[in-house]
Amino acid sequence: MANRRRRLRVLHPPPRSPLPPGRQRTLRLHQTHRSHRPHPPRGRRLSRLLARKHRHHQYRADGPLPAISRRRNLCRLRDPPARRRPHPLQDHPDRPRLRPDPACHPLARSVWNHYSLNHDRAHLARLYAAMARYDAWLTTYRDTRGTGGVEAFCTYDTGHDLSARFWHVPDSPFGNDPTRCDPDNPVLPFIAPDLTANVICQRLYLARIAEELGEDPQPWRDKAQASLKALFTHCYDPDDHFFYDRDRNGTLVRVQSDVLLRVLACEVGDDAFFAEALSRYLLNTAKFFAKYPFTSMALDDPRFDPSFGQNSWSGPSNFLSIIRAAHAFEHHHRHVELTWAQMPVLSALFAMDTFPQTLSPFTGAPGYTEKYAPAILCLLDMVERLCGILPRPDGTLWFTGLVPREATHRHIDHHTAYRRKVDGHTFELLNDGITATLYRDGEKRFTFPHGTRLTTDRSSKLQAITGMVARTVTGTIETPNGNLDVSIGPNEVQSFQNGQLATTRTPDLVPPTYG
Repeated sequence: MANRRRRLRVLHPPPRSPLPPGRQRTLRLHQTHRSHRPHPPRGRRLSRLLARKHRHHQYRADGPLPAISRRRNLCRLRDPPARRRPHPLQDHPDRPRLRPDPACHPLARSVWNHYSLNHDRAHLARLYAAMARYDAWLTTYRDTRGTGGVEAFCTYDTGHDLSARFWHVPDSPFGNDPTRCDPDNPVLPFIAPDLTANVICQRLYLARIAEELGEDPQPWRDKAQASLKALFTHCYDPDDHFFYDRDRNGTLVRVQSDVLLRVLACEVGDDAFFAEALSRYLLNTAKFFAKYPFTSMALDDPRFDPSFGQNSWSGPSNFLSIIRAAHAFEHHHRHVELTWAQMPVLSALFAMDTFPQTLSPFTGAPGYTEKYAPAILCLLDMVERLCGILPRPDGTLWFTGLVPREATHRHIDHHTAYRRKVDGHTFELLNDGITATLYRDGEKRFTFPHGTRLTTDRSSKLQAITGMVARTVTGTIETPNGNLDVSIGPNEVQSFQNGQLATTRTPDLVPPTYG
């Protein structure tokens, strides 16, 4: 029982533990009708949820930082016995494992981003050694067919509970041993595209970490390239432009699920490849672009099940997919398209009194469970991206001039205010739906048009502006050194050079499709 309590304390930090310097933030939101009358029920509900939750979680563009701090225990692992898969939350290596954890989100990328923001070299070195051992474990035990891909032995390997992807496949590995696959199952093991893509991305970031630590990064890059070749050789259908599992008989498991989004979030494919996936699938209302995206199964698949009252990955939208989607879109500079998915989900969250795992893709109603951490982080992350202040791993800050939009019923004018500290300075961003105003330590720094995003360095020196809506925005940026006229299209980036704005990325937009 003592061990159980200790593990829970790792997962849930004490409520009053202070945030590290430079990472504190507050957020307040208020709303008014067009008649400027207060709209207290939703406003109070959201403020109450944020006030209760935001103090205890740090998060960044690539996922929640609590995950990084919790994974400190991973670096304590000794070389594990073959029967026990290394476990990132395992503080006692001799404790028996109950089941393997899904490995579909690259830990090395989160570690690298954490290091970029916090510069803890010793911690980076410890985690690098642990992740290298984990990579070796996967190579030893999860490529039984010698394809170079990573194999799934059971449903829990990817966390796709109740998904049609894993019909007639056991939930747990054979004998609850993650090194063994049921020899009597007629379809296992699967060469899994999401597990393989995770290893590709993992190895690319391990290469970055190795180089930072003074080691040779090339072996990791060579391994990543070999995994990429295996992914496209065994799991990709060029006619469908989709990734599928391949079973032991060499047959593709043609279930169109959120596996595609998982692979793309692992930085597989170039900008053109991603744009094609957007048009055919992610922004297709017959596939995954429901009213409250993204569904966990293609809407036109006969196995699609919209039931959202249980832990299901065979239809309903899941908050874990929603929060992971941001990296896939932003990696390919699809900022506007990402807002189309986030705005309705944020609107649905406004009306919720819980933080569920699932929500109805048709109505936005809350589904299974009530205290789901990814949903909490999703709310904070979307507010930060849409109308807040986001520190980036590259040392920049994003200030986004958007306001939440209602997904149903009548229009409501939203005003937002977001405050956080960065490097000891207090930044505040005010959005009224017409302009956005940025303050630093109480002094006004910039006013810029609604529908744009300012990028600055960490001292608020202007670097660029990005178009964040599906139209050309024309207006003025008020700066301490004078005004700048701006006219910017969707996803266009204009960099601030020699006292003026110059286009460095041309406008581009992938519209929704319908079948």
